[in-house]
Amino acid sequence: MPRHRLATPLSTAAALTLAGAMAATLVLAAAVARLEYDKVALAFQQRASARVQAIGQGLEEAVEVVAVTNGLFAATGTVSRRQFHDFTAPLLARLPFIQAFNYHRVVEHDARAALEAELSLQVPATSITEMQAGGGRAVAPQRARYHVVDYLEPMAGNDAAFGLNVAGNAAVMAALARATEQNGPAATGLLSLAQDTRRNSGFEVIMPVYRPGAALATPEQRRAALVGDTAAIIRASVLVQQILDRAELAVDPDMLVWVYASASADPARIVYGQGAPGAARTRLAQWLAPAAGEPLRVTLTVAGQPWHVMVDAAPRPFLSEHLGSLGTLVGGALFALLMSAFVHTLVRRSRRVQLLVDAATADLTLSNQRLIDDVVARRQAEAALQTSEQRFRQLVAMSSDWYWEQDAELRFIDITGGAGAKGGLTPDSMIGRTRWETVDGMEDSDWGRAHIARLLAREPFTNLEYATRDEHGELRWLCIHGEPLFDADQRFTGYRGTGTDITARKLTEQRIQHIAQHDVLTGLPNRSLLQDRLGQAVAYSARSGHPVWVMLIDLDRFKLVNDSMGHKAGDVLLMTIAARLRSALRDTDTVARLSGDEFVMILTEHDDEHLNPDIVQRLMDAVAQPVLLGQKEFFVTCSIGVAVYPTDSAGSGAAGLIEHADIAMYRAKQLGRNNFQFFTPAMNEEAMERVRIESALRNALERDQFVLHYQPQVNLASGKVVGMEALIRWQHPELGMVAPHRFVPVAEETGLIVAIGAWVMRTACAQTKAWQDAGLGRLRVAVNLSARQFGAANLLADIGAVLEQTGMAPELLEIELTESLFMSDVTVAVETMHGLKKLGVQLSIDDFGTGYSSLSYLSRFPIDVLKIDRSFVSDIQRDASDAAIVASIIALAHNLKLDVIAEGVETAEQLDYLRRHRCDEMQGYYFSRPLAASDFEQLLRQKQCLPSQAQHPARILA
Repeated sequence: MPRHRLATPLSTAAALTLAGAMAATLVLAAAVARLEYDKVALAFQQRASARVQAIGQGLEEAVEVVAVTNGLFAATGTVSRRQFHDFTAPLLARLPFIQAFNYHRVVEHDARAALEAELSLQVPATSITEMQAGGGRAVAPQRARYHVVDYLEPMAGNDAAFGLNVAGNAAVMAALARATEQNGPAATGLLSLAQDTRRNSGFEVIMPVYRPGAALATPEQRRAALVGDTAAIIRASVLVQQILDRAELAVDPDMLVWVYASASADPARIVYGQGAPGAARTRLAQWLAPAAGEPLRVTLTVAGQPWHVMVDAAPRPFLSEHLGSLGTLVGGALFALLMSAFVHTLVRRSRRVQLLVDAATADLTLSNQRLIDDVVARRQAEAALQTSEQRFRQLVAMSSDWYWEQDAELRFIDITGGAGAKGGLTPDSMIGRTRWETVDGMEDSDWGRAHIARLLAREPFTNLEYATRDEHGELRWLCIHGEPLFDADQRFTGYRGTGTDITARKLTEQRIQHIAQHDVLTGLPNRSLLQDRLGQAVAYSARSGHPVWVMLIDLDRFKLVNDSMGHKAGDVLLMTIAARLRSALRDTDTVARLSGDEFVMILTEHDDEHLNPDIVQRLMDAVAQPVLLGQKEFFVTCSIGVAVYPTDSAGSGAAGLIEHADIAMYRAKQLGRNNFQFFTPAMNEEAMERVRIESALRNALERDQFVLHYQPQVNLASGKVVGMEALIRWQHPELGMVAPHRFVPVAEETGLIVAIGAWVMRTACAQTKAWQDAGLGRLRVAVNLSARQFGAANLLADIGAVLEQTGMAPELLEIELTESLFMSDVTVAVETMHGLKKLGVQLSIDDFGTGYSSLSYLSRFPIDVLKIDRSFVSDIQRDASDAAIVASIIALAHNLKLDVIAEGVETAEQLDYLRRHRCDEMQGYYFSRPLAASDFEQLLRQKQCLPSQAQHPARILA
């Protein structure tokens, strides 16, 4: 029968409803989409910045490797090939991005034959070669100077560069020039390496090596002292890949990274990239997967070489980031359609019946067709299921994970994907067992009980990390993910999931944690871990009531080892002392390296073992054992300060213990070293006094608070004043007249003594010249020289300038030196003293007999006067030994044609003894105390003197 299909045009009311609702929906969806775009762009900027920062930090760390290698030459001076190999081998093993380490030696043409002979000992028939313009190498022609690859590690794979002259490589030589100018590392751009057939496959980081002992203050001095350079050949793409892998930023399909060895995105200088940057996209692709924003472009400068990093977001499906706006759009559209349909239904209800009849007829036709299609689709689905299962098994076999299944009783029923090879597991030993039956201690641990509770609650889990033993007994770390399974009736049927072996990552995390909290040289805890251990010890003491001892150990005269044997020997000594301290303590105690040659130890007391001073003495005895450094045996002592918690905490807790131990150690140093002291509150007061003096001392010169007093030096034969010793005094407005023994040691330690000593020298010379010009006699002035002044490089120039500026006659200036000034390096001291003699000044040894010098040195030192220390003079009437020493010093000095001045003469008997033994001069309270300049001038004008040797020695005549 014929069918009559009724026309169903949309009514005006329904059309208006649809149009209004759709317009509102579009506006709302656009606003939500704008918020979603902003969120995606912000996330992209954060993730992109993380990659740029990681690449910049990684490049800086790669440059630091060259600085470490260069330090080997700076520390030892002459480095052998074996030392170079031993030093670089662990670095090459740890840093796969380094193609090679090498040492370029600067060789003049006269030394070419000798160098080629030495290179041939390593690789037969080696000649100095050069890279050719068309590729390949050739024997280098005669040149005035060569920069030759002398040391090369590893040789395997890099032998093409051995003996290569890089002087013709403009990029390498430009980098070396920058490194010499800046006295630091410099990098080249991308280079074509002799040992690599690829073009522009790596770059080189260079640091200059200078002649030992040469002056390096200016670029000209450094260029003159250049003897070669150390360099690292770095594979740029491998370096960037390792940086991203180490930061776990490499595997991210949403982020694309490109790195260029240039200041811009030069395609010819790309070293790392993911796809083609800025590839054109169709309009449909841009709508389905919009970009997250403009790519992030950053230019970094590392060791003088620019690096351009560009990070872009990979296209993402529209739905992944815009569910909100799409939901708003779809929901609004659906609402609009429903409303318009409702309106349309009311208008067109009369026509619905005919439409239903037509629809029923069409449904019957479609049902028949669908039945046929279902049979075909079922067959296709079965084939697709088989293909999917095969693809799943292939993916599991190729991935780093394995797949597992458990039944309803949580027992393993299937483990596939190579769990034995990838995770060290034996599948057969796990089938039929639960996880806690295969992992020892899991049921007794907090994490294990929490995991079992989660399984019983039928909850999914991710990133379950735990440690277990494999079939060989080795510890393995695994990461497990799982989800529960339910049948059609929602009955629990078991779990399934994946597993990954994360042992390598865990070991790396443990190594990083150890490095962050331990000293690199000694392996002891560093300052960070020390604070944590100290906090734990204080907490233990607060709970148990047992005291905690904090000991600060400082090695005595450690600088002598560094100066005489070098820093490498000093490092060996520090490692030896660290081992001895560890072995001398209990397992529950802590020893840490604070800095330099300072160690800190934390000792806790227990019920069965009390702390006592014998423990400290045992540590000092352990340190004092001889240490063999090279062919020499060294004996090193230490000074120890001890602070006790809670006795010495004084409310400051753990923070103040180390400070108090340091104060006690400083007191041990003051008492002559090689002893230990327990902290007392008096020490803290002295330390605060020292801080106050140091703070005030820094402004004393500027505020003109120093004055000079002068003590007369009298000729014993004539009784006349022939000179004086300039003695500094500090006139502080609050502290009053500060004695030298209170502030001079502080000035020595802080280095302020250099400026103070220079002021004393100028003031004393100017005053003496003024008295001479006033007709008060041709007097000699004695000025003490501190250890820091004596070791200053500009000492001679400064004294010469003072003599010239004041007009002082050089022979009237007497420089007083103590024996301790020149005992550390006699050769340098002798040179300095001869330089002083060339200026024309007089030299005297102060406090003679109290130091440790050998008498044989007197024949080498160009001195004029010996000053006998007051400690010998004061007892010459009561102590026969002191009297004999004084007489011997006078006789020795006269035999060496030296004058003798006795200090501290206070009695007529002492004066008589000195005259009888032909002492030349004296100074002391018997004649006069140190006087202010005005009082001393009055003494000179009154011409006060001692009676001559023929008169009675006990009277002072005016």
